[in-house]
Amino acid sequence: MTDPDHVTTARAGYDATAEEYAQLVGTELTAAFEGPVDRAFLAAFVEYVGVASGQVADVGCGPGRVTAFLAAQGLDVVGVDLSPAMLKVARDAHPGIRFEDGRLTALPFREGSIQGLVCWYSIIHTPSKYLDEVFAELRRVLSGNGHLLLAFQAGDGEGVHRVDAYGTGVSLTSYRHLPDQVARSLVANGLEVHARAVRAPELDHESTPQAFILARSVAPGR
Repeated sequence: MTDPDHVTTARAGYDATAEEYAQLVGTELTAAFEGPVDRAFLAAFVEYVGVASGQVADVGCGPGRVTAFLAAQGLDVVGVDLSPAMLKVARDAHPGIRFEDGRLTALPFREGSIQGLVCWYSIIHTPSKYLDEVFAELRRVLSGNGHLLLAFQAGDGEGVHRVDAYGTGVSLTSYRHLPDQVARSLVANGLEVHARAVRAPELDHESTPQAFILARSVAPGR
């Protein structure tokens, strides 16, 4: 099956910029790129999932920053990304963690096999019209009592096009999703929104509000 243009563009973009991206953001979580609210949602996800509950996945893991954080909290975590170059960066930085190839609409997991999913700014290159397809796949792999954490740039669904991503001359388009639309799409695909927040831009690299949604699987028949 041929990938949509936004998927092939994102893969090519991050293949070309993986080293530059990792140099910019690092391979571990830092206060320069995650504020107090951000870290609070990650901590809440860890507590909801629980360290003995089963496997979790960091989908769109990039250089493995969140993957490494989850592993350090004792979770059985695997990182997933669509960019082979980014996966190499993550594996080199975190040799004790498993990383696999996959994309938001084609995850390498069996139905109902994952206890928790983190998509930390992973939907920012996905146009709004594809969100239902993404969330249906996330729900497919989540267990009946699984948890999902989303982080994304908030807006009205507009696309922001960069012609020189990370100083490489590569073009990438990011989408600033409307939180209400994201929440509706989650519900439509069998996920219940448990907590959500939008904070003002406060870090040096931010120019738009940042949104966070914690959701959980809805058992059939509810």
